[in-house]
Amino acid sequence: MTSRVTAAPIDLDGPGHYLSWSFIQISAANLLMIVLILLVFVAALLLPFPGRGGDEDD
Repeated sequence: MTSRVTAAPIDLDGPGHYLSWSFIQISAANLLMIVLILLVFVAALLLPFPGRGGDEDD
């Protein structure tokens, strides 16, 4: 049985896309990951904690 390597959904052989602003240079993929991480962090702060009930008296 031969193993087959599947192709990536996007072309990974091309050069990366970089964004430059003054002395800061970052790739578009890294910037996207930073934004997604920040969005998940903010959502975790704002969404209610799932284990908390309403007005329970112990």
